[in-house]
Formats: sequence, C-alpha cells, structure tokens
Amino acid sequence: MHKVCLTNPETRIQKPRTEKRLNRISQVLARRQKDLTLIINNVHDPHNVSAILRSCDAFGVQKVHLYYSQEAFPCLGKKSSASAKKWVDCIRHRQAEKMVTELKEQGFKLVGTGFSERAVPLTEWDFTKPTAVILGNEHRGMDEELLALVPNELYIPMQGMVQSLNVSVAAAIILYEAWRQRQAKGMYGQPSFSEEELKELFEQWAMK
Repeated sequence: MHKVCLTNPETRIQKPRTEKRLNRISQVLARRQKDLTLIINNVHDPHNVSAILRSCDAFGVQKVHLYYSQEAFPCLGKKSSASAKKWVDCIRHRQAEKMVTELKEQGFKLVGTGFSERAVPLTEWDFTKPTAVILGNEHRGMDEELLALVPNELYIPMQGMVQSLNVSVAAAIILYEAWRQRQAKGMYGQPSFSEEELKELFEQWAMK
C-alpha cells in the first residue's frame, strides 16, 4: 500500500495561513470520516476519477484507494479536479488480495457495486459501520479478482430505461446516502480521527 501524490507538490502555490483559513481547516477536519472510503478499481477516465475525489471531499471522505491492474494510472491535472486531490489522501494498490486483507484488518466491511442476485439496494446497506465501497471500470465493472474476494454488493435503484449511471455520478449518490445515514446518527458531529491524527492532518493542510 503506497500513498501517491497525483501532482507535483513543488508546483503548488501555498496560501497564507490566515486565521479564517485555519479555522476553516479545523472545521472541515472535525467532520472528516476515518472509517468511510472508496476503492477506485481501474476507472479509465481521469475526469471520472477527479469527479469522484471532489465528491469524497464534499462528503468528508479523507482517504481513497486506487486499485489499478489493467488501466493506466490516472494523471490528474489541477483544473480537472478543482484541487480536490489536495484534500483527499490517495493510496495506490497493485495486489487485490493484499489490499482487501489490509482493509479488513482495519475493520472495514467491503462492498462492491453491481446488479447481481446478491446485490442489495443502496438504502439497505448500513453505512454507519466502517465501509469501503468498490467502484469498477466504466465498461467492465469490478475486476474478477475483487469479485472473488468481496461477497457483498449493492446497487442504486433505477426508475428509468437506463440501468446504470456514470461512475462518478454513482459515487456521489452512494456518498450522499452514507452522509445521510451518518448525519442522522450524529457521526459528523464528533471527530472521527484521534487528536494526534487531527493535529498531523492540520499541519499538512495548513501548508497547502
């Protein structure tokens, strides 16, 4: 498991550490969710990856996992992601079994996205528990090796003729439902990270 930087940090322009900005950082970090994450599985279009990262930032997801075994690793430009990648940690994986094992050891329950017989409607999944949602490739869906390792699956109920959504749109809908459940339980009202972790994140963000 490797933390990856999707842009050159030397090209970033540091903003002044004003009191208003530092307060904003503290407020946002206090609502970050340590035990909610996404796994981006060979998503081809970098614009889709960028949009997913923006949704993660919007709904308080601090860490995203990128499992790439076939597609080229996404190259994200500053404009395409609207700087969301600055605020979301991206972890790259190359071995499916190792990634799944590590996440399970951290207490995560993994769930894929799809329409198989085992899939449950989005609203029936308990997102108040530690959850890692797998988003598959735009055309192939989840990789076979992940399907073999992850027995759980969910789907977004569709009411029209089209039976699927763009992967970035699906990510936003899934994260909204996770936010809705967690907000109702008061999980955004108490820090998810420890004081030491928040302090470390604060120092990192204050320098961006």
